[in-house]
Amino acid sequence: MKAELPRLNQIRRALLLAYASLTLSCCAGLDAQDRRRGEPAAEFRAAWIATVNNIDWPSRKGLSSMNLRRELDAIVARSVELRLNALIFQVRAAGDAFYRSRLEPWSEWLTGTQGQAPDGAFDPLRYLIDRCHRSGIQLHAWFNPFRSWHKSGRSKPHASHVSQRAPHLTHQYGAYQWMDPGHPTAQKWTLAVIQDVIRRYDIDGVHIDDYFYPYPERDRPFPDDATWHTYQRRGGRLSRADWRRANIDAFVERLHRLVHDEKPWLMFGISPFGIARPGVPAGIEAGLDQFAQLYADVPKWLQRGWCDYLTPQLYWPIDQAPQAFAVLLDYWHAQNTRGRAIWPGLYTSRIREGGERIRGTELRDEIRLTRRADATMPGHVHFSFKALRGDHALVGRQLLESTYRAPARVPELPWLGRRPR
Repeated sequence: MKAELPRLNQIRRALLLAYASLTLSCCAGLDAQDRRRGEPAAEFRAAWIATVNNIDWPSRKGLSSMNLRRELDAIVARSVELRLNALIFQVRAAGDAFYRSRLEPWSEWLTGTQGQAPDGAFDPLRYLIDRCHRSGIQLHAWFNPFRSWHKSGRSKPHASHVSQRAPHLTHQYGAYQWMDPGHPTAQKWTLAVIQDVIRRYDIDGVHIDDYFYPYPERDRPFPDDATWHTYQRRGGRLSRADWRRANIDAFVERLHRLVHDEKPWLMFGISPFGIARPGVPAGIEAGLDQFAQLYADVPKWLQRGWCDYLTPQLYWPIDQAPQAFAVLLDYWHAQNTRGRAIWPGLYTSRIREGGERIRGTELRDEIRLTRRADATMPGHVHFSFKALRGDHALVGRQLLESTYRAPARVPELPWLGRRPR
């Protein structure tokens, strides 16, 4: 049997490549259908604006408030030009804030010094919400739930940072610092931060990313012995891995409930790693097992209805058999027994002139696959906004000429409440 395994793997790869080829043929058919029927009238067309380490905004630390506004104005103007209808703005990158907060300090990636406010009482989140809504664009607030320090951080932690106010809630893990998801107070802290934003800002959605327990660093164990032993002393019977998954399950469920208790019309979205487990579905290969290493049981969250939209990060091309885009897209839709929105994350930053070798129609074809997978509530999210800027002409041209030829509204999610007029 062992001698047959290489042959079986070859067959499996061949089948996946055949599937990808069939998918591309379907895309060609969709091209003709789009011309006949027009594009979706409702489609979530969004992009992430990453603020950590100044990936997308601001362009550098220490800009004046006038220049911060100008850069946000340019982002909104470009979004209007490209016919996007939503932006997902990172407001909490590492226990910090890109808005005026009484709970956590201003981010160092804004002013250069953690805790230092921008000049002129400028509030980036409030400003961006206003500019987006004036332009008919939704604004979703993106939170990193447990990371409390990023390896690119250079500023001294402010006295209001969680590592200073409650050091027992944080652990150094490799190049990062992490709030302990197994500590009830750490979960309450993050939930309070998100609740504060929901109550004070007119956002359209709450969004969390894929950082639950941290991505493994050199097989180092996460240093949560104290909370694990507390759980055991109180009679807990789960294995350590199941206990960690239960911690994240509880956080996601509580956050979902909090969002809708505060404002029933808000969307709650999660953007997990794009593969549930290596070998799931058959033929998909990956170096990371998010179920066993990030302790995230994402199919359960989807099947329990603990999110309104799921944005699995499908950052692989259609014809890359070990992590084929179309195969993974179909997998996530198959898990969607509650009929939630599946709006995958696209690695748009890869698709640019002078970038990696990739088919010129990759972006167009991926978007059309998302439309075919769900004609009622289609959608997708671009990572990240820098790929959509004017200097990346290839991406903009593809979107405007073959994919976003007409505006689209954000799909209505029928299980949500109605926003007050």
